[in-house]
Amino acid sequence: MGANVSSPAVVNISDLRLLAEKRLPRMVFDYIDSGADREQTLSQNCAAFNEIFFRPRCAVATPTCNLTTSVLDQEFQLPFMLAPVGSSRLFYPKGEVVAAREAGKAGTGYTLSTLSGCRLEDVKEATNSPAWYQLYLLGGRDVALKTIQRAKLAGFSAIVVTIDTPVSGLRERDLRNGTKELLSRNPIKMLPYLSQMVVKPCWMTQWLGDGGLMSFPNVELEDGPMGYTEIGPALEASVVTWENLKWIREAWGGKIVVKGVHIGDDARKALALGVDAIVVSNHGARQLDSVAPTIRVLPEVVKAVNGKIDVLLDGGIRRGGDVIKALCLGAKGVLIGRAYAYGLAAAGGPGVARAIEIIKTDVLRTMKLLGCDSVKSLNNSFITIPESWK
Repeated sequence: MGANVSSPAVVNISDLRLLAEKRLPRMVFDYIDSGADREQTLSQNCAAFNEIFFRPRCAVATPTCNLTTSVLDQEFQLPFMLAPVGSSRLFYPKGEVVAAREAGKAGTGYTLSTLSGCRLEDVKEATNSPAWYQLYLLGGRDVALKTIQRAKLAGFSAIVVTIDTPVSGLRERDLRNGTKELLSRNPIKMLPYLSQMVVKPCWMTQWLGDGGLMSFPNVELEDGPMGYTEIGPALEASVVTWENLKWIREAWGGKIVVKGVHIGDDARKALALGVDAIVVSNHGARQLDSVAPTIRVLPEVVKAVNGKIDVLLDGGIRRGGDVIKALCLGAKGVLIGRAYAYGLAAAGGPGVARAIEIIKTDVLRTMKLLGCDSVKSLNNSFITIPESWK
């Protein structure tokens, strides 16, 4: 069971967020919703889009708009794809499979997190659109090599290597909600925090019916899948460096995307190492706080690669206008994370479909109001950015 996302009251992503908050226990909702430290970058990721203004071409008829975009020589029917969101199975039963299926129906891509509660083979089977696999080196090189081989056999078309997670960021809401204690399975430690789960019986019934506390079936250790409580130490023991890209490329043999680029220098390093695309990302503001919002640094990164590889962006996307602004600044496409995660948490598949529909409709309306009939025609002449950005 989930919320009625087709209600006339659900008109934007913020409405889906409220429905997700009503359905989920506090610890699970804040896992989706929170950022690192004082959450400065979390708010600025969204707010920075407000500093960009449109320059529309008026008295122009645009009865139809072409939203298709090409990334990594793959065509998508929408200029936005679904970003990797770990632990989606906590939000809704078989969450990753559900989200991938809806992405496929919409003709766009889905990126599966290493920290998925569903087998990568099941997720790829759920979608008929391109799917990418986001890679952490949890468990070390040998474990990662096995996962890469599984992703290749399953039909994933790109590996997305996340480079901004040498340790987990400090999410203070998790500490206050007792996330560590609830995961300990120690009744004495869990007791003060259990009430937040008990008051959400619909979620708890579905969660227990889906197997309860999940493991990570795509991180196969010698004694079985990695457990939920092992993530933190495993991340610290598996830092991704530029040197790792060499053996990852050799093992994969296909398209490689580097996710987590903040500055032009790192973009140039990625380019020199032969990656095929980069994602300008600050991990949804969940890692290092006080880094610049992604849309703010996008022009620097686009300039650094000089059109030689595709540049994508994530972070702060809540409306179709945000997507358009990123495309005007040189992104080939954007990845949405929280926007669809709220929909998934609110109502499963219908919620994800509604999130996609909301942003797609926004994109179409914005394109027509701009007087532009194809996303491939967008450029910086359609926007004004602050002088300080230059």
